[in-house]
Amino acid sequence: MRNFGKSKGAQEAHEAIRPAGSSFIHPENAKLSGREFKLYDLIWKRTIATQMAEAELEFTNVTITAEKDDTKADFKTSGKKILFPGFFRAYVEGSDDPEAAIENQEIFLPEMKVGESIDLHSLEAISHETKPPARFTEATLVKELEKRGVGRPSTYASIISTIQDRGYAKSDGKTLIPSYTAFAVTELLEVHFPHLVDSDFTSELENKLDEIAKGKYDPVKYLEEYYGGEKGLKAQVDQQEDKIDPQKAKVLNLPLEGLNGMQVHVGRFGPYVKTEINGEEISTSLPADLDPGELSADKIQELLKAEKEGPQSLGNHPETGEPVYVLSGRFGPYVQLGEVTEENKKPKRVSLLKGMTPSDIDLDTALNLLELPRTLGEHPETGKVVKAGVGRYGPFVLHDGTFKSLKKDDNVLEIGLDRAVELLKEKSKGRGSSAIADLGTHPETDQPIKVMDGRYGPYIKYGKKNISLPKGTEPEKFTMGDAVRLIEEKGKK
Repeated sequence: MRNFGKSKGAQEAHEAIRPAGSSFIHPENAKLSGREFKLYDLIWKRTIATQMAEAELEFTNVTITAEKDDTKADFKTSGKKILFPGFFRAYVEGSDDPEAAIENQEIFLPEMKVGESIDLHSLEAISHETKPPARFTEATLVKELEKRGVGRPSTYASIISTIQDRGYAKSDGKTLIPSYTAFAVTELLEVHFPHLVDSDFTSELENKLDEIAKGKYDPVKYLEEYYGGEKGLKAQVDQQEDKIDPQKAKVLNLPLEGLNGMQVHVGRFGPYVKTEINGEEISTSLPADLDPGELSADKIQELLKAEKEGPQSLGNHPETGEPVYVLSGRFGPYVQLGEVTEENKKPKRVSLLKGMTPSDIDLDTALNLLELPRTLGEHPETGKVVKAGVGRYGPFVLHDGTFKSLKKDDNVLEIGLDRAVELLKEKSKGRGSSAIADLGTHPETDQPIKVMDGRYGPYIKYGKKNISLPKGTEPEKFTMGDAVRLIEEKGKK
């Protein structure tokens, strides 16, 4: 297979998939469907493409110069024509239909000659703003690492997972978003250990490891020099240790306009902003969902203003008489009932729903949020309570230990019992199992026991354990005594 990579050494042999065997069936004849068909189709196209000739393309660049009086302007355009499609016949990146993709790639221009004059039919002025560089995706990060000679194909996955596991970046499903901690650590290393974070140093280190792998360099000698040598890692850390001021290392030099003395810090409990107003030092935490790229001087001033003015009460709770506040914390805005006191160190708090902003909240809305989780009524089949609330993964309804997320059009503050029961039924169907009988709790452990009808036959659900019923058992006639004996037998085995 043709090797498109620039990897060094034995790493070039690390293909994700290598076709093998005496025949290579066309995807349409492979008798596959769904995801299996898509995967096999991709493998087939990529493999065939590697055995085909390169494509031949013709690019045409045209510059049209327009003059009037003392004004002169150049208009540029370009065309693209595929002279010989080559491997494009089998595979075009990002397309399931190579033939259609070939047509979409071509940009045809009319026949033109140098010096030919043209007529102006219409002219439209369109503004254009330069966009900042796009954030890295996992794919573009791997491409950049490969370009700089950092890492190997077998280490790219661990590099990407490590920077996320250690909190230097997070993925929004498409791109990698750097954290405040990443800025602080990177700046500290660039100031005090610049060559250690230089891509050329890392690339040279990779070359040295290749020499060790080939047996041309003593690994023990290399490690001794790298760590304990005159210019080794230990000596560098010892030299810089007294020069590193922990307080300065926490301050981020973010490229924001209009900060005017406001500083962003990284602390033990997350990022925060600190400034001084009329000789008084004021600091406030940055919300956890506010990424560095979304931070602005105006947003910082808004947070500091709210911190300085203190919480403003929306009014008092009609039953308890306690004040109700809208506050912003590390995990975003929330409503709070009462103040933090020695007697009440943890007053009730409920996060604002998705799409809500502090300015949207009035006393009635705040009171409705503070009722969460709210009781909707009793389930018509079990007689057990059904509730609606908001959790880590958003709004939900709850019944007998079963959670079901609300749909996009459902409102947790307005949803009724009938709609909640409907959603819970969907959850039961999705699991492929339903309860046949509720036997009660185990006489010794107090764990609940239910007889369930599952995808692979009837079973009992004992706490968090699932135990299949013996073959030939009628689940409708299964008793608590039968369940206890089955659990004991399972335990002995």
